[in-house]
Order: sequence, then C-alpha cells, then structure tokens
Amino acid sequence: MEKIIIAIDGPAGAGKSTIAKKLASLIDYIYIDTGAMYRAITYKALSNNIDIYNDVLMGQLTIESVIEFNSNKVLLDGEDVTRKIRGKRVNQNVSQVSALLSVRKELVHQQRKIGSEKGVVMDGRDIGTVVFPQAELKLFVTASVHERAQRRYEEKIKESATDITLQEIEEELIIRDEKDSSRAISPLKKANDAIILDTTNLTQEESVNIIYNYYLKLVQVKND
Repeated sequence: MEKIIIAIDGPAGAGKSTIAKKLASLIDYIYIDTGAMYRAITYKALSNNIDIYNDVLMGQLTIESVIEFNSNKVLLDGEDVTRKIRGKRVNQNVSQVSALLSVRKELVHQQRKIGSEKGVVMDGRDIGTVVFPQAELKLFVTASVHERAQRRYEEKIKESATDITLQEIEEELIIRDEKDSSRAISPLKKANDAIILDTTNLTQEESVNIIYNYYLKLVQVKND
C-alpha cells in the first residue's frame, strides 16, 4: 500500500499530538511532534541563558542541537527532556522562539528530511501550510479554549503538578493562540484543503477513528 504524509495542525491543547501519536501507531507510520522540537530549542535556550529574541544566536543553537524521538520520548542532545519541555517557563516562551525565522528555517528543513520518505504523521502549527503543503491528508484539529484548558489541567494533576490553576492555563492558551495566529512567519492557520475536526465533544478514540476513516478512503482511491 502506497504511503502518504498526514499533516495535523491546530492550536495548543486541542489534542492533536495524542491523536497523531495514536493514529501513527494504528497505521504503522512514523510520528513526529514538531511542537516538541520548538519546545526543546526553547528549553535549551532558557537553560543556557541565551537571548531568545536574538535570531542569529537562536539559529546557531538550533543548528547545533540534535533532537530525536525514541519510544515516545523526546531526546535533546541525548538527554530525555520529555517532561522538562512541558514546564511553565517553556510554555510562556515557546511562541517567541517559534516566531524566529532562523529557528523555523532549520527545524522545517529537519522536518522535511524526516518526512521525505512519506509514511509519517506530523503535527504542529504549519505542517499543512508550510512544511508539507503537498501532504495528501490534512487535518485542522481544534476545540474550545475551555475544553483545551481543562485537558491541560487534568494532565498537570496526573503529573502531580500543582503550580498552575485551570484559569491560568486558560489565560495562557488565549495568549498563545493570539501569538501563534498573528506572527509574521508561518502563522497558525488552516490550510485551504484541510479537514476541520472539532474535538470539544469527542473522545481521543473517536477522533482517531474519524481520521483513520479519512485515511482508509484516501489510500483506497490512491491504490485502485
């Protein structure tokens, strides 16, 4: 069966990463969490006191960094940073880092290289519009701000993280949405040919099944 590229975009907390991960496992595709790549660079810059507003320094940092995905873990220069890149400080600064041309240019290059052989499910903010505008299947996964905040809050509780309230998470998401949608470089937006999937009232399994059915129909047509 001919393999394709599946691009899943959407705002923070919409569930796209979990959905993409489960879908990739279901169809035996490679899953790439591009948001985690930007988070990893943000974490590294903050940890090393590098000016995240300096395009040149951040670009060099990105080129020198090795980001890998292994068994649902995010490795940065060999270190497992899966949990560290989800901290409050990274949350507050990742939009700024994502808006830098030098950082986006290098990470988009890496993402295209990973997906060049197809057979990938990639999620982020600009996969269907910039990274892989030729992707055969594009989804724009969204949900209400309140629902997205509730999901993030429940994740924090499971991780025994009590340093942030539900209201603070909701406020952060509103600010993040505005930053992501209004930035000059690769803003968050739906590709013209993307399918909108509102997960507000859907379970993860229901969301995955909906996309899986789109996938089956598409590959069936391609292989007829």
